[in-house]
Amino acid sequence: MSFLQLQENLKEKVKKSALEFFQIELGQIVAEVPPRTELGDLAFPVAFELAKQIKQTTGEKQNPRLIAERLKASLETDESVNRVEVAGAGYLNVFFARAKFLSEFATAEALPKQALSNQESSSKSMVEHTSVNPNKAAHIGHVRNSVLGDTFVRILRAHGERVEVQNYIDNTGVQVADVVVGFVHLEKMNLADIKRLDADLKEQGKSFDYFCWDLYTRVGQFYKEAEDNLKLRVATLHELEKGAGDIYELADYVATRNVECILETMERLTIRYDVLPRESEILHLHFWQTAFEQMQTLGVIRQETTGKNAGCWVMPFGEYTGTDEHDADKILVKSNGTVTYTGKDIAYQMWKLGLLGLDFYYKLFHTYPNGQKVWITTPEPENVRQSLKAAFVPKFGNGKTVYNVIDSRQSYPQEIVKKGVAAISPMRGEQSSVHLSYEMVALSPAAAEELGFRLSDEDKARSFVEMSGRKGLGVKADDLIDRLEEKALVEVEARQENLSVNERLSDAAKLAVAHQIAVGALRYFLLKFTRNTIIIFDFAEALAFEGETGPYCQYAATRGNRIFEKLGKAKKDEAEQLIRSDAAKQEIADILNGESGDELWSLVILAARLEETIGVSAQQNEPAHLAKYTFGLAKSFSTFYNRHKIIVEENAAKRALLATVASVTLRSLTAALQTLGIEVPERM
Repeated sequence: MSFLQLQENLKEKVKKSALEFFQIELGQIVAEVPPRTELGDLAFPVAFELAKQIKQTTGEKQNPRLIAERLKASLETDESVNRVEVAGAGYLNVFFARAKFLSEFATAEALPKQALSNQESSSKSMVEHTSVNPNKAAHIGHVRNSVLGDTFVRILRAHGERVEVQNYIDNTGVQVADVVVGFVHLEKMNLADIKRLDADLKEQGKSFDYFCWDLYTRVGQFYKEAEDNLKLRVATLHELEKGAGDIYELADYVATRNVECILETMERLTIRYDVLPRESEILHLHFWQTAFEQMQTLGVIRQETTGKNAGCWVMPFGEYTGTDEHDADKILVKSNGTVTYTGKDIAYQMWKLGLLGLDFYYKLFHTYPNGQKVWITTPEPENVRQSLKAAFVPKFGNGKTVYNVIDSRQSYPQEIVKKGVAAISPMRGEQSSVHLSYEMVALSPAAAEELGFRLSDEDKARSFVEMSGRKGLGVKADDLIDRLEEKALVEVEARQENLSVNERLSDAAKLAVAHQIAVGALRYFLLKFTRNTIIIFDFAEALAFEGETGPYCQYAATRGNRIFEKLGKAKKDEAEQLIRSDAAKQEIADILNGESGDELWSLVILAARLEETIGVSAQQNEPAHLAKYTFGLAKSFSTFYNRHKIIVEENAAKRALLATVASVTLRSLTAALQTLGIEVPERM
């Protein structure tokens, strides 16, 4: 039985007793976890609510403590409860039957089985994240977006939800147009030239998205050199919007190659997607036109006839701030007929929620090493025939809730999207659209210098260095991961020196462990802060093996695994049999209820609260809760590891108890790390 199952069972008993004794039908019952297990494993403040409802119903005033005394006996009839104490003015403090709970918890799953992403038997949530402009390499800001989104997907799946992962590709926007201007007008290249360049870069071990990064920077300078140069951007955008022609085909190749590079970068962090919807199809398959007509019919939008927005179609609601920027977010169609990003986002959100009545065409884009497939939208059904022969196309879209991972600067337009969709479908309401906002990632001065940036004395004196394209301070995601792997490898090799020759890792294994540590360090560092906290990234802090870091949590789990390697199969089997047998039941119960029992029991209860923590993280849209829990569990387990010598413990019952406590804790720690997207290395 899990902690949550037992909690729900006890809540039902309280409800039944309240109805039987006081004729009060209770709704939601609050359960609290006391700060120390000496005070109980669960606390119910229900007597105070009952006293209030009794007074409202009968006019009779009853003492909450006396109410709690009446409820106490019914809770103590549960075989999973050892005793119940009435504390303070009327709290019900429940103490579990420790040995029984541990025996049952030891055989349970750490988490419910995850829902399959493409199973069509139940409703699903959608998470859109990453959404990098496909004009250059991904940078560190994109990594925070992707890690947040991917971890939230893992949390929802661990919570039992079916989730579809989307990565929106803006392949017709200004950024793609700019890099096309660079290729055509600075590099003087056509599509054939670009393909040859791509092949040459591959042979040299260089990356296409890095070349585009540098080219994009040069285009920014090119625009500053002459005002007329900006006209090339406008002309290119018009070519992209046509959806055909030489420039469109060139842009399509450039954007697609950049998407391939971005997927390779994210795969290094085990971040994967189900579908890549492209902006070009939103335009060419008339998604926007259909959404626009629906909004006109429903009166959700109106055309302004006077003032600065005359001729524009706008959303006439939302909190007015009086700023031009926020007024502009309400404009869906400009007076010249151009659809704004907010307008296209509303049409896309309608498709996600199944409100549009249209769908994309799809073709297979990529197959991951684990066999998972990612699909991309395509403009015509003819293009998917070959893909259909190779694989079945899943049903995408039509979700119950959509989570958009977008930085906090987009909060206001996201609010307009949410209100717009709610106005179109009041039954779905605003709750169907959730903005998972987050703040920027900056660098510590030390990290900026380590990545090769020359800082002024003024920048060195700052607490952080904000990345800026104008200053040339931009950190490519792959460069960051490479540097983390290099530093992690140094640490791994240093630790190998203290091992015997037989225990040392091969060169390939050291590289694999260094990668796992680097990913763990990066992911945990980006997750331990709440979403709306500005992160100041620092290599030394992220990679530390002590303190609140990914490597610290990984090391705790790795040490735990070593316990069972050294314990051996025979003693492990003996421990599992003893913990379930009647022979050692009383002795194990005596230890758990004895002088040292609270310490062991506290660790068991903490391990048992993983499912609850994941539920809170899902409900509050905050992965940081799970990160904090994981560190707390790793820290408590390390204390346990240092205090108890399981392998040399001579008393069989105690050894079985210690091994079981270690096992359930390690199981929860590993599951928590996996949900954070962090692997446990074989050695560290």
